[in-house]
Amino acid sequence: MITDIKTYLHECAALVEKSLPEALPAEWNIPPQLRESMLYSLQAGGKRLRPALVLAAAEAVHGQAAAARNALPVACAIEYIHTYSLIHDDLPAMDNDDYRRGKLTNHKVFGEAMAILAGDALLTHAFHLIPKAARLGGISAEVALDIVEDLAMLAGARGMVGGQAADMKGEQGITSIEELEYIHLHKTSDLIVFSVSAGGRIGGASAEQLEALRHYGRNIGLAFQIQDDILDLIGDEKKLGKKTNSDVEQQKVTYPYLIGIEESKAQVKRLTREAKAAILEARLDAPDKLLLIADYLVQRDY
Repeated sequence: MITDIKTYLHECAALVEKSLPEALPAEWNIPPQLRESMLYSLQAGGKRLRPALVLAAAEAVHGQAAAARNALPVACAIEYIHTYSLIHDDLPAMDNDDYRRGKLTNHKVFGEAMAILAGDALLTHAFHLIPKAARLGGISAEVALDIVEDLAMLAGARGMVGGQAADMKGEQGITSIEELEYIHLHKTSDLIVFSVSAGGRIGGASAEQLEALRHYGRNIGLAFQIQDDILDLIGDEKKLGKKTNSDVEQQKVTYPYLIGIEESKAQVKRLTREAKAAILEARLDAPDKLLLIADYLVQRDY
């Protein structure tokens, strides 16, 4: 089962990786170092989980692979957003990381100023890709508007950026699960919620199905981040592509810090069960891939 979903995710990653540089027009007159900096991080590999969820959700609702093809520009858009967030997270003023996915972080190669600008450019370009998909006929203008509105909310101050701000402000001052959950839900879950709801919109989901997809995204996003916290303590640095125990060194409050590793593992399993239950109750045409992705995330070791 997990082997099959790994194959699917690998295929999605390959499709997205081919499309990411193509989404940045070669004929655009962009300063060469800026383009190089953008592509350096875009093409640095990774799980490509968020774009895969866009594609899988579109297919789950519609039941046809054609829906996933229509969703590809939006899948690229969310990876542009995710990549920009990683570039900025790695900066000295933020997490101050030297390596990402086994490679030097963007600012270590291009300098802090260019890294910031590359992140800004990736963020902005994501919003170019969604209306472009509508103009090409893959999705309707109304769906494109809904997706743009969702992305602006879930990637911005109300969502991912707000979660990052709360994380920085409260790194050593968090004393409750509720505070930590707020950070994880916005810093990590919100882009995953966007991914599945955007795919759902493209596939023609009903209001009830969209709500189920959001519930699924919220839960697997939170489970994903808790699993990251666990792997930072017990993971393999070679598989992770970055140093372990960084949370401990920075004295960051995490789920394992507050409730221990075993209870954190139990939380990951509970959240996954609830996510799968929401998908099963939504009566989607082809939910299997979303169910398998949820299981895969529980079992991943990188």
